[in-house]
Amino acid sequence: QVQLVESGGGSVQAGDSLRLSCAANGASDRRPIAAWFRQSPGKDREYVAATNFRGDNSDYADSAKGRFTISRDNTRDAVYLQMNNLIPEDTAIYYCAQDTGSYYGRQRSNPAGYQYWGRGTQVTVSS
Repeated sequence: QVQLVESGGGSVQAGDSLRLSCAANGASDRRPIAAWFRQSPGKDREYVAATNFRGDNSDYADSAKGRFTISRDNTRDAVYLQMNNLIPEDTAIYYCAQDTGSYYGRQRSNPAGYQYWGRGTQVTVSS
């Protein structure tokens, strides 16, 4: 069973940047699709971004386009989320998600489609 662990969250001011990391421990299977979700109090879990195995194709929620970049380093089995120009609306717990299925031919924004999840890392953005 793969254990995903997020890191890199923190408290920042609007306009600052953060880089989140997702490490995979005990991995023995290939996970082509990797994604980030977030959840704030009183809200449903929200899709942020996803990328394919090579990391050369990616998809972003409208709220993330132009500000966030998802990437991965398969030599380290790590996934990253670079977040620039943060705004208070970005405040949430951010979760790393991965699945043994393909990046293609699926609804990437559906959290039910991901088998592996981290426990989350808190991001707080103050104005």
